Amino acid sequence: MELCFMEKLQTQPLWVIVLFAVGCLSVLKSFLAILNGVYVCFLRPGKNLKKYGSWALVTAPTDGIGKGFAFELARKGLNLVLVGRNPDKLKDVSDAIQSKYGKTQIKAVVVDFAGDISEGVLKIREAIEGLDVGVLINNVGVSYPYARFFHEVDDELLKNLIKVNVEGTTKVTQAVLPGMLKRKKGAIVNIGSGAAIVIPSDPLYAVYAATKRISINSQGASMLNIRIAGLMCSVSVICVRRPAASVLSWLVPLYVATKMASIRRSSFLVPSSDGYARAAMRWIGASRKRLLFLGSVENWERMSGCQGKISQKGSTKEGSFGMGSEPY
Repeated sequence: MELCFMEKLQTQPLWVIVLFAVGCLSVLKSFLAILNGVYVCFLRPGKNLKKYGSWALVTAPTDGIGKGFAFELARKGLNLVLVGRNPDKLKDVSDAIQSKYGKTQIKAVVVDFAGDISEGVLKIREAIEGLDVGVLINNVGVSYPYARFFHEVDDELLKNLIKVNVEGTTKVTQAVLPGMLKRKKGAIVNIGSGAAIVIPSDPLYAVYAATKRISINSQGASMLNIRIAGLMCSVSVICVRRPAASVLSWLVPLYVATKMASIRRSSFLVPSSDGYARAAMRWIGASRKRLLFLGSVENWERMSGCQGKISQKGSTKEGSFGMGSEPY
């Protein structure tokens, strides 16, 4: 049968043979892409993060994704610098981690990112002095207490969004990065938001989305600065091929079951904070940007499609939204 097929193919015009070859190459390329996707998403092991350094710094580690990261980093054998605003919660998390992973050394630093950030960063610098902090998880962030229109964002909320999401993340990175540059190795992970990248705009969370977008843009510039400084940075398609390098990556959480998202139960489309952190750990050092769950991809597609239709409808007089004091 194979011989018959080849004989028939040889009798075809040249253009048919060329199209057949192109089609076969296209199918092969798609098949290899699927195999690669299965490997990197489900089979590829995570990096040995201790090669970056024996300490990791996590901001906002007392709840949600930050807490999940703290436990996962301890499970991987890293010592922790935990930075949060509530000393009681910091103690509770520290005790819980040490009861589960007894060899983990933990330093707790009390910093209110909505308060005096300069004083807080000074505390962080003092806490990490002499430590080889190889992993930084920039998790601290605030959002709206509820959805509201742009003109309804009060001065206090506006100030907190900028101080915590922009100034706080930037200054913590500035405090930790010099040590990584000196040792020529390290990994920095910024927790972003789907509100800043998945959809063209997030009308009822406009300022929050803007602050998260600033984090993404500033990280791109930081990557360039690190390359200029002479460090090897390898950014793959979707972040280090060698441990002696500094890597910046940003995660794009969509819906995660956290207090900030006001979602209590996890599901296929909405992972738990522990599940998200566990999956994210495999991508540190392997990718610059990453959606971690099939459910996240599904949400991405839905939100991208819906946003375009809503924006188009809202731009017409008949479909414009009312601008009352209450959005719902």
